[in-house]
Amino acid sequence: MTATVLILPGLYDSGPDHWQSIWERTDAHCRRVVQRDWSAPRCADWVETLTHAIAAAENEVVLVGHSTGSLLVVFWAAYAAREEPAMLSRVRGALLVAPSDPDGPVYPPEPEGFTPVPRTRLPFPSIVVASTNDEYVTIECARSFAESWGSRFVNVGELGHINGASGLGAWEAGRALLNELQNSDTH
Repeated sequence: MTATVLILPGLYDSGPDHWQSIWERTDAHCRRVVQRDWSAPRCADWVETLTHAIAAAENEVVLVGHSTGSLLVVFWAAYAAREEPAMLSRVRGALLVAPSDPDGPVYPPEPEGFTPVPRTRLPFPSIVVASTNDEYVTIECARSFAESWGSRFVNVGELGHINGASGLGAWEAGRALLNELQNSDTH
């Protein structure tokens, strides 16, 4: 059975040229999780919205986070482990792209509750993808996140924040990583 792909944009949502938006438009299995506040979010609100989206999915899900959307996945996993452990079995895997560093020098001040970033192993397969010239996270920080979350780490070179401005189009290399997680049977 094909997993539902939940698209989790970061701050300010993903614009029409962002690979997340392209995937959503071109793949019937992809659904964007729409947050109440994209510019000054509360982490607890985003976690609640994601919990409802996972519960409403007809089958297992693969989470595809970008930037703060990647952080959402680890905050949600920590919440679910404490409050709703059965929900964790609904997640087949997570693709965490360009996870922002909320303690970094250019992270916006408006988001609330996204620090400290949980550093516990994720209870499902995950892949962290990072760029060497991302202004929102150093490659060393992204690698450290991946190690603490038990994620496979993929360094894609100089692709900026791996977003619409990176000119990736449908980002076929990312799609291949998503397919790996969709076809994964391991929990």
